[in-house]
Amino acid sequence: MKMAQQSSGIPLIEVYLSLVDKADKKFSKIRDLPLHERSRFDTYFYKVFKVYTELWKFQQENRQKLVEAGLKRWEIGEIASRIAQLYFGQYMRTSEASYLSESYVFYDAILTREYFKEGLSQDLNLAHKQLRFLARFITVCLLLNRREMVHQLVNHLKMLLDESKRSFQDANFREWKLVIQEIVKFLKADTPFLNLRPLRYSLVLDPHPDTLQHVSSHNPKRNLRLRDAILCSYHPNEVKFSELTLDTYRMLQSLEWEPSGTFYQSGSGAGQNGSTKSNVVNYSQDISDPTLPPNPRKAVLYRPSTTHFIAVLATACDDLPSDGVLFIYLSGKGGQAFSSPSTAGSRLGSESNVKNLQYHTSLDVTSASDSQSYSSGQVKDLSSNSHLDSIHIGSRGNEGSNFIYPSDLLPFTRKPLFMIIDSESSGAFKVLSGTEKGEAAAMLLSPRCLPPAATGEWSWPMNGSLFTNFLTVPIQALSLLLGFSGSDIQKDVYEDANKILSSALNDWGSTLATSDALDPVWSQVFCDPFLRRLLLRFIFCRAVVTLYAPTHNKTECIPQCLPRLPETVDPTSSAVQSVILEIATVFRAESSFIFSENVVPH
Repeated sequence: MKMAQQSSGIPLIEVYLSLVDKADKKFSKIRDLPLHERSRFDTYFYKVFKVYTELWKFQQENRQKLVEAGLKRWEIGEIASRIAQLYFGQYMRTSEASYLSESYVFYDAILTREYFKEGLSQDLNLAHKQLRFLARFITVCLLLNRREMVHQLVNHLKMLLDESKRSFQDANFREWKLVIQEIVKFLKADTPFLNLRPLRYSLVLDPHPDTLQHVSSHNPKRNLRLRDAILCSYHPNEVKFSELTLDTYRMLQSLEWEPSGTFYQSGSGAGQNGSTKSNVVNYSQDISDPTLPPNPRKAVLYRPSTTHFIAVLATACDDLPSDGVLFIYLSGKGGQAFSSPSTAGSRLGSESNVKNLQYHTSLDVTSASDSQSYSSGQVKDLSSNSHLDSIHIGSRGNEGSNFIYPSDLLPFTRKPLFMIIDSESSGAFKVLSGTEKGEAAAMLLSPRCLPPAATGEWSWPMNGSLFTNFLTVPIQALSLLLGFSGSDIQKDVYEDANKILSSALNDWGSTLATSDALDPVWSQVFCDPFLRRLLLRFIFCRAVVTLYAPTHNKTECIPQCLPRLPETVDPTSSAVQSVILEIATVFRAESSFIFSENVVPH
């Protein structure tokens, strides 16, 4: 079509503008597609990408003539920015690391070639394009852990905002001031422990999947793998940048592979802080590693409506392969579900669902042995339990449109689910255990109360969730609980604690793999490296909080899991306590814990 247009005498600039118009229309369509329309998005992506590839190639081949005809540098930058956005959007929908690196390449080209610089002080629209470009590039760099580049971009963003305020004094830049405040808070919260250990699963530091010990009593036909994940987190005033909260940022990376050795290569950005010793880096090779399996697909939701959350969940369940398990991370403030008896039914769901849950479920959220009551057949009236809460996932709309209730998840238990519920209302979701519609769900539940940190009450807005910290950066979580900041701890102390924990997690993994008491719900997912690591870190979290003096034996402060794990990994086990004692000794914090008699370091 392009050659035909040129041979017929159509000016190059008109061919170019026609391609731009076609690309813009397709870009608008793909941008507006919701997350739950995956098949349509995959089809549209390749169509849109094909058009932008043609457009990019056309302007490269005819650059000089197009410039003579009036093409501006910022227009070239706009095309590059759209391509980078396409790559990033595809990464967020597929978790393929190569898309993230390609997004970086295009954004970096825009920055180094200064496509948006010309006429910046005369054109308000161009200033906004540059600001948006920098904000998007920062997000990509955060996920690539190129922290030095993030700091450069933030400084660039600040200077550009100051220049724009001087050039366009009548314009309102309050929104961009908030953006800068967001990223500064994000970096402050996430910086103290950087350059110590990658969040992603590293074959250098974590056990190779091929070496993981299989469960001895496990049916090989039920060897499930993490194939899909839904991450949803919202807390008022929490640390976030754009729609990426600190908690989802950490959880997202913990469900991905760290390219082998990348964290320690001199030019790779040192994983967590993005520092580089060389300016020449092959970013595509840096993040892509053909020896690794594909990352599990993920959907990150920020303040979704309940209907949107359920639509994404339904799509993920429909797309789940027969050997797959769906991971759900749900973090938010608790919302009292039963403010009055008259509204209980409408908030939980249909009346039949409520009755079904009441009939089949036993609930005692204040008991540490509550899961035993499920199997003993005891029944309680669900609507009369004052601790049964929902989870608030957003601040928009009416109450019914931004709360998640246990029964919202019940229909999806026809597929294998691995759920992490991080909320003071986590106990509400125990009602799902024993009432599933086909597949027993695996659940890790946060405490209902936060333990006091050594320096005072734990600050969720400033540090993120303590429970999520333990599951993604366990030694960092312990350090913060004990009142240490990153600057307080010598690097070798932190590394020693990590080595002890890594060894202990491997031992606990072997203990569970050889245990006849391990529930099939856990055994069928125990060969998946991501889920295995989360479960073992949960054991560490539960032991630390149980033995921590301010919360010793306070059940409301102790996380729980359903189904129950074997007693050999309980906090009362001498093998588990000896590990906590050894790590506490490294931090010289033995007095912060209460151990059983005769417990010695591991």
